[in-house]
Amino acid sequence: MSKMDDLRALREARYEQAVARAAGHRVSAPKKEERPVPKSTAVELPEAESLVQLCGHRAISGRTCTREDGHAAKSHRYS
Repeated sequence: MSKMDDLRALREARYEQAVARAAGHRVSAPKKEERPVPKSTAVELPEAESLVQLCGHRAISGRTCTREDGHAAKSHRYS
C-alpha cells in the first residue's frame, strides 16, 4: 500500500468509529495491560492534615491546588 492508501484506511476507520459512537454502539479499544501499583507510591496523610479541606482548583495541566479551602491568596499552589 502507498502512504495515501494507509491514510485513507485510517480516515475510514475513524469515520466508522465516529458513526458507531453517534449511534450509541460501543467500539472496543485494545485493552491495556494493567500493572499492579506498588504500595510505596501511595501517599498517606496524617490525620490532622486529612481534616483540612483543600481548595481543589484544577489547572489546565490537571494538577490541583493544595491550599486550604477558601484561601485568601490570589494564586493557587499546585501539585
